[in-house]
Amino acid sequence: MTGSDASPSFRLAYVPGVTPTKWVRIWNERLPEIPLNLVAATAAEVYGALRGGDADAGFVRLPVDHADLSAIPLYTETTVVVVPKDHVVAAVDEVSTEDLADELVLHPLDDTLAWERLPGRPANERPATTADAIELVAAGVGVLVVPQSLARLHHRRDLTYRPVSDAPESRIALSWPQDETTDLVEQFIGIVRGRTVNSSRTQPTPPAEPKQRKRPETGGGAQRKPAAGKSGGAKSGGAKAGGKSGGASAGRGSRGGSGGAKPKAATRGKPRRRS
Repeated sequence: MTGSDASPSFRLAYVPGVTPTKWVRIWNERLPEIPLNLVAATAAEVYGALRGGDADAGFVRLPVDHADLSAIPLYTETTVVVVPKDHVVAAVDEVSTEDLADELVLHPLDDTLAWERLPGRPANERPATTADAIELVAAGVGVLVVPQSLARLHHRRDLTYRPVSDAPESRIALSWPQDETTDLVEQFIGIVRGRTVNSSRTQPTPPAEPKQRKRPETGGGAQRKPAAGKSGGAKSGGAKAGGKSGGASAGRGSRGGSGGAKPKAATRGKPRRRS
């Protein structure tokens, strides 16, 4: 599968204990036209789902085989011991592996912790699954050391758990086939890494260019109208200059004299009208 022929949906695998709700919600908000389908898988099955094309990416527990899978570590889980509520461990806030030396510690076949040496006393048989081991703890057969997310996943009202300070830890990662890093995988990587919708890798729609501001028509017209009015008034004779100009022109036109003598003659005529 390549970026050009990606499937119209995105298939996300996840192992027990991982809650992908937050990332699925963000995906649905950003890519509502592309459905995200969840694929539940055990810690052992998830790699087969990725390699076999049953999932485009998946939340897995490290380590992964980097020969053909890419992985981005996300977070490390606290390791806890699951005990009955009336167990002596329930009275403390935290224990060490030495505190479990006298306990029968169950070791299921699907254990996700990389033990160099299992603490406590080993059971005669290994439970097939973590869920089976939880049932044995509830029956008082032994205790179980697991990542905290699995203790929460298999929560029972008659059981509790406490952190184990020096136990191995489980790390969660996002993994996908190296040769199938599609556009949709890149989109989900961005979501998991916390990229915003405006990140360059999400290829957002470029913002529209701002429109040029136009000068107000009313302001320009208001400034031009007074100038037009003054010009019109001068032509109509409303101003003194217009009246003088009009009178001079009329005098020159009716008397037909030269331009210099006519105004003086008109001035000498005024005293005669007062007498």
